Amino acid sequence: MSIANTPKPPYYAVIFSSQHTKNKWEEYEEKSAKMVALAKESPGFLGVESVRDENGFGITSVYWEDKESIDIWRHNEEHNKVKKRGRSIWYEKYFLRIAKVEKDYGKI
Repeated sequence: MSIANTPKPPYYAVIFSSQHTKNKWEEYEEKSAKMVALAKESPGFLGVESVRDENGFGITSVYWEDKESIDIWRHNEEHNKVKKRGRSIWYEKYFLRIAKVEKDYGKI
């Protein structure tokens, strides 16, 4: 995965931090890739960045055009099924944050 090429602000970031249980790792990898592909098709999707260390701690940031786009994704039926699975099997701990990006800069 690489740095997301987002537009000029403002836009929104959904930041998901998690500690993986390491249970059913192959299933998790498959579903995670499927969710990224599905999110890319969702209205208002701007990009995604994701990392996970060898101990299972990960952070995924998904960038969206507006709050309405986040709500559409949040209510996606397939996404909701995978979220339920994650809470019951894959994640020991997790935390979600939604932030409005007002400024960004860097070299891409």
